[in-house]
This record gives sequence, structure tokens and C-alpha cells, in this order.
Amino acid sequence: MTENKSNIALLLGDPAGIGPELISKLLNDEMTKKANVVIIGEKQVFENGNTITGISHNIDVVENFDDINFDKTNRYLLDISKGKNHKYKLAEPSKEAGESVLEALDLALALAKEKKIDAINFAPMNKTSLKLGGNKHSDELQLMAEKLEVNSFCCEFNVIDNFWTARVTSHIPIKEVAQHITKENIMKPIKLINQVMELNGVKNPRIAIQALNPHAEFGTEEKDEIIPAIKEAKKLGYNVDGPLPCDTSFVVAYKNKNHDCMVGMYHDALQSGLKAFGFDRGVTVQGGLTVPVTTTAHGSAFAIAGKNEANIAPILNSFKIALSMSQNKKTKLILHPQ
Repeated sequence: MTENKSNIALLLGDPAGIGPELISKLLNDEMTKKANVVIIGEKQVFENGNTITGISHNIDVVENFDDINFDKTNRYLLDISKGKNHKYKLAEPSKEAGESVLEALDLALALAKEKKIDAINFAPMNKTSLKLGGNKHSDELQLMAEKLEVNSFCCEFNVIDNFWTARVTSHIPIKEVAQHITKENIMKPIKLINQVMELNGVKNPRIAIQALNPHAEFGTEEKDEIIPAIKEAKKLGYNVDGPLPCDTSFVVAYKNKNHDCMVGMYHDALQSGLKAFGFDRGVTVQGGLTVPVTTTAHGSAFAIAGKNEANIAPILNSFKIALSMSQNKKTKLILHPQ
């Protein structure tokens, strides 16, 4: 019987990238036996991934989720082909690839809303293909929030070696960052990363707060907004510290293991340090959604697509986080912030 296992949807990612071969490799890992796995995508794309890796999988294929019986087996392919079996050219973004990815994602999110899926783990998508396929959002998180009808604060978390980061601003021009650095905006990722890390099993996480300005002193944002936010967070019981100057923050917080996570003010201040220390292991968690959603921190890697050179570590790490969060959520039910 498998009633205590989480139901995790695996999405193949962009058909022209390394996603299908990553999923093929992932399914060969013992970790995936700890969940009920539903691969959502086109059967031919999945088989192409297996051809590249040389790995064969015994997977039951269905066209409707209701045909799945986890008491029989814990692995299914939910085929969305509908007989089309489009041939995708490796390493090229396309409208058709984007449409395929969006269809699989829409189905996974719909199943999550119906409580049939407990977590989603997706192989890397390609933003150009997504745009050609009809996605009008700046990133996948905003698209998923809309589909799940989430109106509260969402934030992309990036993770290496279980060290997490969150940011106050994300995909906006650098000249617009300072106007968004307010006490209220800083408190949102502090609360959310604390909540999600606890869901992932880290009790009372030690949260470092990055500065905005060089040396945390060449500007007014630290005094006016960041330090007041830190003081407010401490009053509320959060284990926060800072502001840490950006240029040494990863040495202090991550390398020296003084903190479990870090909240930064803008995208590159966090991503530059995180990717320098562990680009080959990075995971992205879509924080604030009503269902755990994880993926790799890297992209669709067209340059090595089809060469069987894709590193399994990031997709495996992202699967582990999805599994952990979904299992804890079954008992705690605290993922979505109020």
C-alpha cells in the first residue's frame, strides 16, 4: 500500500533542452521510490530522454489521472500527446516546445488544486520557448501564482547545500531597486523563508539580512528601512542578523556556516554569490504557493542537450526538497502564509 507516500508530478522541461534526459536519470535514483511519481508530458519526449541516457524504465502510461492506481505501481506517465508526437529539434526554442511545457504545467497545477498532486518538480524550462508558446509573465513563479489563484507574497528561493536565499526584489532594473526597499517589503521574505524552511525541517532558521549599499553604510536604506525591519523581525521572534555587506555576506553566512539562509535586496547580490559557491548543485523553490514546487537553478542548457552530459545533482536535490516539503506539509499544513 502507498497511501502515506506523496504524489509528486515530474515535468520534463523544454523538449529541446536537457530536461528529458535529466528526468530519465532521476528516475534511476532510489530516492524516487519514496514517492508516487507522475511524469507529465509527451510520451515521445520522455522516450527521447531515455534514448539519450540509455536507461529503460518500466512506466505505466495513462491519458487520464483517474486511471492511475498507486496500489499497483508508484510510477506513471500521464501522456499529453493526444497522438501528435511532434518532433522537436534539440537546442532550439520554439512555439511548439513552449506550448507543450505550458500544457504540462497547467495540468500539474490543476491536479494540485484538486489535491491529487502533493508537489511539483520540474526539469528546466526555456523562457524563450515559454514566451513563444504564449506565456505573458516575466517568470514561472508569477504564472504559477496566477494559475493557483495566489494573491499573497511569493518569492523565488535559491538553495545550495540546504542554504537558502530569498530576495526583496527580483526581475526588475537595478535603477528601480531602491524604491522597493521598505520595512514592509523586507518583512515579507523574512516571514516566508522562515516558514518554508521550517516546513523543510529546519527549526528556528538563522536568517542573515544583506545590506543594499556598499559596506552597509554608503546610503540611507540601511538606517531607514533595513535595520528597522531587522528590529521588528526580532520582536516577532525571528532569528535574524544583519545587515551584512554584500561582498562578504556569503563568506560569513554560508561558507562559515553562521546562518541557515539569507534575505537580500536584489537579484544579483544573492545569485552571484550563490552560483559562485554551488552552481552545479543549485535548486530553485517557488515560495509562497499553495503546493511545493521545485526545479534546478540552471536553465535548459541547449549547448549540451542530447549529449548525455547533464549533471543529475541539481534535479535530484530539487526532488529531495519537494519530497521533504510535501511530506511535512501533510502533517503541518503551514506552507501558505496568511
